[in-house]
Amino acid sequence: MSMLQFFIAVDVTVVNIALPSIGAGFGIDGHALTWVVVGYTVTGGGVLMLGGRLGDLLGRRRVLLLGTGLFGAASLLAGLAPTFGLLVVARLLQGAGEAIALPAAMATIVLMFPEGPRRSRALSVWAAVASCGLVLGFVLSGIITAHLGWRWTFLVSVPFILVVLLAAVFLVEGDRIVAEDAPPLDLPGALLLTACPLLFTFGVVEAGEPGTPAWLVPGALVGAVAAGAGFVRVEARSRNPLVPLDFFANRARVAANLTTMLLSAGLSTSFLLFTFYLQDRLGIGPLGAGLAMLPLAVSLVGSSMLVPRLLGRWGARACVLAGIGFTAAAMVVIALVSTLGAGVVAVIPAMLLIAAGMGFGIVGLQYVAVSGVTEDDAGIASGVQRAADQLGGATGVAVCVGIGFAPSLHALDPFLVAALLATVGLVTGAVVAWRMPAPVSAANLQEHAG
Repeated sequence: MSMLQFFIAVDVTVVNIALPSIGAGFGIDGHALTWVVVGYTVTGGGVLMLGGRLGDLLGRRRVLLLGTGLFGAASLLAGLAPTFGLLVVARLLQGAGEAIALPAAMATIVLMFPEGPRRSRALSVWAAVASCGLVLGFVLSGIITAHLGWRWTFLVSVPFILVVLLAAVFLVEGDRIVAEDAPPLDLPGALLLTACPLLFTFGVVEAGEPGTPAWLVPGALVGAVAAGAGFVRVEARSRNPLVPLDFFANRARVAANLTTMLLSAGLSTSFLLFTFYLQDRLGIGPLGAGLAMLPLAVSLVGSSMLVPRLLGRWGARACVLAGIGFTAAAMVVIALVSTLGAGVVAVIPAMLLIAAGMGFGIVGLQYVAVSGVTEDDAGIASGVQRAADQLGGATGVAVCVGIGFAPSLHALDPFLVAALLATVGLVTGAVVAWRMPAPVSAANLQEHAG
């Protein structure tokens, strides 16, 4: 499960440093290249709810194999794509495969370990693997692009995905027999949930771009709002909703998923800001830029190892607030480094703070988001949490980076604007986390930790 998580996380970021080479290969400008990154995460986030529900209805192992197979096939297609349009389609299919496979994988892990220290340790490993995959995606992208070419940034994961498929057949427990009269899936809800973030991201990315029709951006944003409202209406009336609205009656889950979106927005924004600063401002090549991200990867592993013990002593909410605080401090450092025009060494403190923010914040939020789950709703709880993570990250990049680097704001430092917008979201997340109920107290966790 962790190997699958790792390579799916790698594919979120592995294309960032390779983007200039992809653009040169297809003769595509930077604006169109945005969809190679955002299309994957937005589609994945939009379909994750469907993936979580599929696991609950059809069986986790069946859905795990289906999603993993789709992800592997799409990775092969992306590496061999003869045109840019087919590459974007492959990235969308990768996102769909991830969205189907990951909730089943996470639900498998959650149900293997009871609530308490054992589950917190398991989720810490899961989050550490995901975070390392995100960060090492930058490192691998630089190395692979420099020595093998950008196509291998997609092809390298294919043999490992085959290993996951074979291992899942033998190691994952078989599914319960699904009743023949099982209710149909909520496909209208899935379509609306996917359309909402896609339209919103499209509107934000296209805003201010030369040649964009005046009606297109507001039309896309209105469509996003309409799709979101339609999703709520469909779920309220559906016999078998994609996400039962009473699932959100748990205030701790709601607060955890909302905070996940806001924290992930800041974390994802920081990744692109690091990449842009190293390559565009400092003129470092793909290989050097990838290697410069190593301090982030190494420190992330160390911070993630501390989280289980501190989660037992402090409680989930304290760990989440610490993670948000570290991430906000990183944004301040990024803004100062950009304003002063400092070198690569000055960026390292921000990387260390981001590593701490991910290690503390995401694990604590995952723990709260899946607390109290059962066999019947483990998949949907995992899907909601993963969707919040990915949609938050994609929206953060679209809003913070999109607005910060918009042509209309060229008079302002784009790094300063993006960091400021991310900080506003993080402060909001801290307020939500502060009011978040704790489903398992720090005292109980400490008692079980003995």
